[in-house]
This record gives sequence, structure tokens and C-alpha cells, in this order.
Amino acid sequence: MSQSRPSRRAAPVQPDEHETSGWERQSWLALLVVGALIAAVAGSGLLIKHALEPAVPSALAGCATSTQIAPHEFIGPQPMCITGTQKLEATINTSQGAIVVKLHPEVAPVTVNNFVVLAIHGYYNGLIFWKSEDWVVQGGDPRGDGRGGPGYNLPDEPTTTGWDLGAVGMARVPGGAVNGSQFFIQKGVWPGSGPSAVYNRFGTVTSGLDKAQVLTSSDAITSITIKVS
Repeated sequence: MSQSRPSRRAAPVQPDEHETSGWERQSWLALLVVGALIAAVAGSGLLIKHALEPAVPSALAGCATSTQIAPHEFIGPQPMCITGTQKLEATINTSQGAIVVKLHPEVAPVTVNNFVVLAIHGYYNGLIFWKSEDWVVQGGDPRGDGRGGPGYNLPDEPTTTGWDLGAVGMARVPGGAVNGSQFFIQKGVWPGSGPSAVYNRFGTVTSGLDKAQVLTSSDAITSITIKVS
């Protein structure tokens, strides 16, 4: 009986050392390029985010919010960081244009402080003016239906200043407390005999009342900037 011949298998080809090192270099280069692209994209995102954040005056740099427990909700009222002697001005940038408001910390310090802190931290950005009537326009509700707020209310801050065109105050449910974020701009004569409760008048429109008068429920706040002088 004849024996079978041993099969002749081709010897495995060993990779050339130069080819291996070249492939490794290309892999590292590819990883470096990908890493650089990721870093560039992340960096541009941070730059865009920073560019969209409202500019904060140095006098208000220390204004921090209370503990935030949701995107538009806080555990309690905002810490005081303004003084009653500061001259404060808010520019409410809307889809209809800018509305400039002189703030009145001398008569409503808690309300002004609350508005300023929320504004410089971007709370109002993107919120709609959910209510628009002949005599008033109202915004600052994160829910967009008149039932929202920041999770807390404000104390009454009455003033003897009358209510007229351009007056800015805080909303409140009849029989309830002053809302912590919803504000309104008076653009006509207050119906009836005027307000029957305290609405914390904390500002007066000095420019852009014509923009406020054409705001509708489809318009929104793009940003609010605060100026200290």
C-alpha cells in the first residue's frame, strides 16, 4: 500500500515590518484628525452657546440663582444682589423689536432683583407673549398658557405710582399671590376703574412702546439684557 504524500501547505506570509509600521502611523494620524475635528466641533458649540448668553454687567457678575430643580423651576426665590440706589435698565428683545424698560428698584427691590437675576441667566429667552389684549401684553410663562412660573411667588410691593401706558408689572391670579416670572406691559387704558390688587409695578417703558403694542401670542422674547449705570 502506498503512503500518501504529505500535503504541501504554503507557508504563512509574514507582514513586512515597514508595511506594519506604516499602517500604524496612518491609524494614529486618522485618530488624531478625528480627535481634532471633535474638539473643533465641541469648541464651536461652546462659543455659540457663550455668544447666545446675555451679556452680564460687571456690577451684576455675582448675581446667582437659587437652586434650580428643573429648566424653568427653582427651589425658592432668587437671592438679593442689587441695591435700591442702582440705576437699572432692561432691554427686552422681541420678535417685533426691542423694548427698553427703566426698572424701579427704589420702589420694588425684590421684584426688580428677581427680574434681573432671571433675565441675566436666560430664563426668559424663547418664551412667548401668551396673552395679548387691547390694553395689555403678558409674557414670562414657561408653560405658555398663563399657569406657569419659576416655582415660587413674590411678596406684594405696592406703590403710589399710577398705572398708565408703558407701565410694567407682575401678573397675579385673582385672589392669589404675585407670580414669580410672568410680567405684563400696559399698552392701553386699564379697563374699568383700574387694578383692584397689587401688581408690583417695577418698570416703565422708555422706548419701544410701539413694538409692545403690536405683540401677539405668536411673538416671543429672544433675550433680555440688563444695563447698570
